[in-house]
Amino acid sequence: MQIKQIEGSLSAKDIRFALVVSRFNDFIGQKLVEGAIDCILRHGGSEEQITVYRCPGAFELPMVAKKVAMSGSADAVIALGVIIRGSTPHFDVIAAEATKGIAQVSLDTMIPVSFGVLTTENLEQAIERAGTKAGNKGFDAAMTAMEMVNLYRQF
Repeated sequence: MQIKQIEGSLSAKDIRFALVVSRFNDFIGQKLVEGAIDCILRHGGSEEQITVYRCPGAFELPMVAKKVAMSGSADAVIALGVIIRGSTPHFDVIAAEATKGIAQVSLDTMIPVSFGVLTTENLEQAIERAGTKAGNKGFDAAMTAMEMVNLYRQF
């Protein structure tokens, strides 16, 4: 007996992408956007397939992601943002709610919503994950989105 394996390809061809981006900490968030766009273009996509939606902060990401997913205008949503720990518990609340909310959007809409939100202890860690030592998590989130769309298309 042979086991059947199904997986998504890493091709951006014919996929409409919505990048939902938090403006808070935008100097790092913009690097995530650039990484996601670079990934899409390197994998056969075009600028015409990409729409960028900007919202105030990470807390608003799930709301905008859900609105976009429900509109039918995108095959995948890529949520991008930067949450850096401060001296109050605010970080924990925002990080948890953004994470849960983004996951819930994907479950509610059955549209792939990839998580490219940095949750870091400090600015240095955020910079490292936005294109320096630790790669670019925007690029990684775009890879996840295209793989999931291509996997879904096989059902």
